[in-house]
Amino acid sequence: MSSTVEFGSDPKADSEQMTSQVLPGQLSDVVKQSLPKHVAIIMDGNGRWAQLQGKARVFGHKAGVKAVRRAVSTASQLGIESLTLFAFSSENWRRPDKEVSLLMELFFTVLHRELKLLDKNQVRLNIIGDTSRFSTRLQKQIAAAQEKTTNNTGLILNVAANYGGRWDILQAAQKLAEKVESGEISSSQMTEEALNEHLCMQNQSEVDLMIRTGGDYRISNFVLWQAAYAELVFTDTLWPDFDERAFRDAIAIFASRQRRFGLTGSQIEEIRAI
Repeated sequence: MSSTVEFGSDPKADSEQMTSQVLPGQLSDVVKQSLPKHVAIIMDGNGRWAQLQGKARVFGHKAGVKAVRRAVSTASQLGIESLTLFAFSSENWRRPDKEVSLLMELFFTVLHRELKLLDKNQVRLNIIGDTSRFSTRLQKQIAAAQEKTTNNTGLILNVAANYGGRWDILQAAQKLAEKVESGEISSSQMTEEALNEHLCMQNQSEVDLMIRTGGDYRISNFVLWQAAYAELVFTDTLWPDFDERAFRDAIAIFASRQRRFGLTGSQIEEIRAI
């Protein structure tokens, strides 16, 4: 695919009557979008990239940081609202201790080094996941980075660290259960909307496009709730080699698909014709 594909959209004015008849809520707005509001990426292949270079796995993780910088830049240029990157899953603690330690140190270094650039470009950093397992030093660095960028108005960069989709849903359910136990709400008020308010990224759009690099075809417990209607794009490209063209190609694939949200194709075409 050519990297010169036009990704912008120029949707027609909405029809509230048609929306209420055929689509729940505000979905007609979403259907008309050709550019995803929220992109999530499983950044896979750092270790294999390094091994192909005859180097230790840590070199792949360091090269992956450059790919992160490119992805953030591309998302900002395209006007994407949220970019969520799977940096460290709750299952990654099972990796060799040395690799985990190196990843934690790299995370700290990147936060410190990239913060000024993120802030300059109005990127708002948001770390999602259970950070309580990290060192006190890293937790303080995370808090400081988020605080510094909290008022920025550009791209929201969610970095998933010690994150799992099941954990996210469970911690939200536990918070709701506590409210029921305290009498703050009744069990009948435990709705999807109520649960969503306690999830990570609760104030952001749901994930429209999920990309996985590295050649595997699974979502690995990543943003399970938020990606319920996401389009999935898998690529053999290893994460350190994922550049602007690869990102734009994935978005072009997204733009070429018809998102039906449980409707028929003809219903979607009728809505687009309004």
